[in-house]
Amino acid sequence: METSEKLAVYICSGCDIASSIDCNKLLENVEKEFKPAICKLNNWVCNDKFVKQIRKEIEENKVNKVVIAACSPRFLSDVFRFENIVLERVNLREQVAWTHPPNDEHTNELALDYVKMGISKAVNSSYPIPIVLDVNSTILVVGGGITGLNSAIACAETGYNVILIEKEKALGGFYKNLHKLVPKSSPYLLLETNNINDTINKVLSNPRIEVLLNTTIDKISGQPGMFDVEVKQNGEKIQFQVGAIIQATGWKPYDANRLNHLGYGILPNVITNIEFEQLVKEDKIKDSFNGKKIENVVFIQCAGSRDPNHLPYCSTYCCNASLKQALYVREINPDAKSYIIYKDIRTPAQYEKFYKRVQSEDNIFLTKGEVTKIEKNGNGKVSLEVSETLIASKIKIEADLVVLAIGMVPTTFVEAQETEEVTTTADGKKVAAGAELGAKILNLTYRQGTDLPTLRYGFPDSHYICFPYETRRTGIYAAGTVRSPMDGISCVNDAYGAALKAIQVIESVRVGKAVHPRSGDTSYPDFFLQRCTQCKRCTEECPFGTLDEDDKGTPKPNPNRCRRCGICMGACPERIISFKNYSPQIISSMIKSLEIPESDEEKPRILAFLCENDAYPSLDIIAKKRIQYSPFIRIIPVRCLGSVNIIWIADALSMGFDGIILIGCKYGEDYQCHFIRGSELANKRMENVQEKLKQLVLEPERVEIHTLSIDEFEKIPTIFNNFAQTIEKLGPNPYKDM
Repeated sequence: METSEKLAVYICSGCDIASSIDCNKLLENVEKEFKPAICKLNNWVCNDKFVKQIRKEIEENKVNKVVIAACSPRFLSDVFRFENIVLERVNLREQVAWTHPPNDEHTNELALDYVKMGISKAVNSSYPIPIVLDVNSTILVVGGGITGLNSAIACAETGYNVILIEKEKALGGFYKNLHKLVPKSSPYLLLETNNINDTINKVLSNPRIEVLLNTTIDKISGQPGMFDVEVKQNGEKIQFQVGAIIQATGWKPYDANRLNHLGYGILPNVITNIEFEQLVKEDKIKDSFNGKKIENVVFIQCAGSRDPNHLPYCSTYCCNASLKQALYVREINPDAKSYIIYKDIRTPAQYEKFYKRVQSEDNIFLTKGEVTKIEKNGNGKVSLEVSETLIASKIKIEADLVVLAIGMVPTTFVEAQETEEVTTTADGKKVAAGAELGAKILNLTYRQGTDLPTLRYGFPDSHYICFPYETRRTGIYAAGTVRSPMDGISCVNDAYGAALKAIQVIESVRVGKAVHPRSGDTSYPDFFLQRCTQCKRCTEECPFGTLDEDDKGTPKPNPNRCRRCGICMGACPERIISFKNYSPQIISSMIKSLEIPESDEEKPRILAFLCENDAYPSLDIIAKKRIQYSPFIRIIPVRCLGSVNIIWIADALSMGFDGIILIGCKYGEDYQCHFIRGSELANKRMENVQEKLKQLVLEPERVEIHTLSIDEFEKIPTIFNNFAQTIEKLGPNPYKDM
């Protein structure tokens, strides 16, 4: 096979590579088979001097495709960075030299095959030229609470114009209703004045921030850098364009009417912490409530939180709120007693000092326990029975007032009765399948729904470990309590994070680059629509709502929404979707570049597709530990397991590969997939793979799929070796000798 004279191949013999691989023979084979314009062997390819030489040779020979066979592509990416050329890194160090027997026949064959695949990929790829756009740099902030206000300030002070919309007639949100704040500064002992008005004034006085009150969103269309927004203010429609959106629409209290087992709605002296805060702020509680003197107040924690019948998660703010409100009681009536009944007190970091201060106060008592009974006692008070306490197995308390620390629900949560489309949770509760079914906050015109896709309890979906600020709608960032339960200080920090993400996406789109997780990628999916059958698989399966569709079902790409995962490419049965440097044709060429040994040579060949996010990096960890695995496996990294097209598996089996193994991220409720649904979709497509195996009259055991997280890296050698043993038992692929 002779390639273009614009190809250059550089092979490294350092880092123990030469002690395991016959590098001279490898060089000779590459020169003979591919005849590249440049083909060199060096014992220190990453040396500054040699890198400068590579740059010089690229320029002098007008090379546009470079293959560097050395260490893992996850190392030295800043060193091997060349402008406007196709660069392919072949991993000889970690995947060959460090994980296979030195100077072995199989090891040398493995090295040659990896170089062949790398050259084939480079030859068939094109450099993805970034699309430079004239984008709108204004940032839309939805919500005027503590998070939205600070997001707007952060964006404006960084030099970006902001449009802040608030559905109410005044700024401040829930935060404005707080009488005092828990300590935010050292020594973290004293309650602080609520300075929300200072923040509001800072927003109103900033010339870069335009505030629209009494405003709701009618429609948002477009994509990052060019979102077209239509809002309604006092009945009047206003249209404008923005580059990114921060959703800071906050939270709503859990419906206390569902807590009648704690007396709410039944006993008049049972109120919520929200109601108590308002009464204190408005000075409606002196030393009495409803005309009766307050002597005992009971605060019940986790009222509607950490409860499988209500909200199973911790609402975060409640413990500090009750500690603060117990101090209110001390201020109102120093002789009154406050009881805080908790499941656990959660006051992390500096709040621990505040907790200890409250704990040391006279007439404030705290105990772990469960309220098992609450009822009138006949004299206008309430009797509570508390079990499993730290004091005794059961105690009784008389209270003049009971305050329920109720849970936090994001504004994106949709109750089942608000929409016809529901899903049943593991505990049998019916909830909305996603906020996009009925939230109607952003009113996106996306094919996949009007709002941010959410998790089970209404919080916007994202990869919570690696990039929690990202949502499944590129350029739209949830912040504050709509994203996750948190307190005011965390909301401010979250606001800064969302502001930086909004700025990042604008500047990335401006130069044609992707954001997380393939940050900096300049490739875009190309659609050969002349062959499109309108099957809608790409529009339905894209986790990020990148594709809309026309009336016939033909996809309408919005490239700036794309995360470059390639899931649409893996979904397409017609293989009409491709990237310049990643396509069905490119990967097929890599597979077909290999020679399959004859059956009698007893050299099985196994093809492995590994996700580049967890599975492929795991190989580098394995290599550092010098853990060995079968030399008969040929690994191809893929952007996401969801991008694997069945044609690759069919091609490999048809040309004689004995087995195929796929390893991706974990999927399910606690998914690890960086592209949200890619691994899950790959598993669903296995039904089609099994059908293909039947057509080829091959055993179903010849294809396996596994999922793991990166901390389970040590499982990979076992998976590889066990699969190699399975293939050995099955025997050679009957297509091998055809």
